[in-house]
Amino acid sequence: MRKFARITLPLAGLNFVNQASRTMIATLGPLLALEFALSASELGLLAAMFFAAYAAAQLPVGLAIDLWGSRRVQTVLGLVAASGFLICALAAGPWWLAFGRVVTGIGISAGLIAMLKVNTQWYPRDRVAGMTGLGVLVGSLGSITATVPVALLVPAIGWRGIFVLLALMSLAVSAWIWASVPERGPGAAPPPRRSLAAEVAEFGRIFRHPAFRRFGPSVALLSALNFTYQGLWAGPWLRDVAGLAEAPRALLLLCYAAGLMAGSVGTGQAASLLQRRGGHPMLVPWLAMGGIVLMQLLLIQQPVGNLAVLGAIWFLFALFSSAGPAGYAAIGQRFGAELAGRVATAINVTMLVLVFGLQNAIGWILDLWPRTAAGGWDAAGYGWALGLTVALQLVAALGMLRPERG
Repeated sequence: MRKFARITLPLAGLNFVNQASRTMIATLGPLLALEFALSASELGLLAAMFFAAYAAAQLPVGLAIDLWGSRRVQTVLGLVAASGFLICALAAGPWWLAFGRVVTGIGISAGLIAMLKVNTQWYPRDRVAGMTGLGVLVGSLGSITATVPVALLVPAIGWRGIFVLLALMSLAVSAWIWASVPERGPGAAPPPRRSLAAEVAEFGRIFRHPAFRRFGPSVALLSALNFTYQGLWAGPWLRDVAGLAEAPRALLLLCYAAGLMAGSVGTGQAASLLQRRGGHPMLVPWLAMGGIVLMQLLLIQQPVGNLAVLGAIWFLFALFSSAGPAGYAAIGQRFGAELAGRVATAINVTMLVLVFGLQNAIGWILDLWPRTAAGGWDAAGYGWALGLTVALQLVAALGMLRPERG
């Protein structure tokens, strides 16, 4: 654990900031919608701008991590994230808020990638998923922090004060990474000098690889569902479908964050354990994909009226969706350690394109119905949106059935 504390934990700190930033919008979304008079599609676009910037940064960031290492890249990106949070805190209107979210999206874009890179360098292959899961567990604490604690802080310091706190945290984590994380893995030589064109061309090989084409879309969609609902639409669903006030909404978002936290460590450790015993590296992600389809089908039935049942469903939804990093590690095993950053970003950019599309698509679907008297959106729209994501998962699952060739 000393190695984990020195190498993985500081990088997980920026993932903490990442998780807090995107979960916080689900908590603050109703407030922002009222303050800036945002429609469902505009609120969806505001959240999606963050993920669009996150996606656009993926391939350059993955290449930078492979060439210059997680320590240097994450130190700089932590400073970028801090500047984005400050822009949000000072935003005079929705466009400045959107610009701040874009800058923030770039700053936290390498959280998972950087951890996967150093874990690939420092741990045996069958421990990578488990150690990455522990790092994601630390990040999940950011999700918990952004639910009830943020709801309790907002009356005292306002939503702008929350952004200032995140900026200060980003600065502190950036300094921690620079002071603690080693430059390279044990015995690793500096990467060979090649032309930039040759390095970029490796992305083509990754996207064409049979394992990536077979498993990448399903793994990306599994993580995208977490980003889509935790990052925005879980909060409005709890308000408009379940009819919950602010306090119980925050409590159930805390259940979601707890499920993500439990799943992050549980799915990673289970994947490592099963692989050591001869199981397929994708076994845990496969089971999680089936589980999250079941949770969506339950949500379509609108099981309102019982907080315990709702808490259990959203807890399990988050737990299953947290198996995405185990899938990242499984696909990454088909490639060399020198490409670990680029393989992770190839999956990440696919996932974030899906998030951008899903967050906007859900907003467009909800806007097909008139706004309710309370200012929310019709419950029927949420059911159709969930049906869309179930259909996409079934299509992706069919892609996994085709045999690998090449």
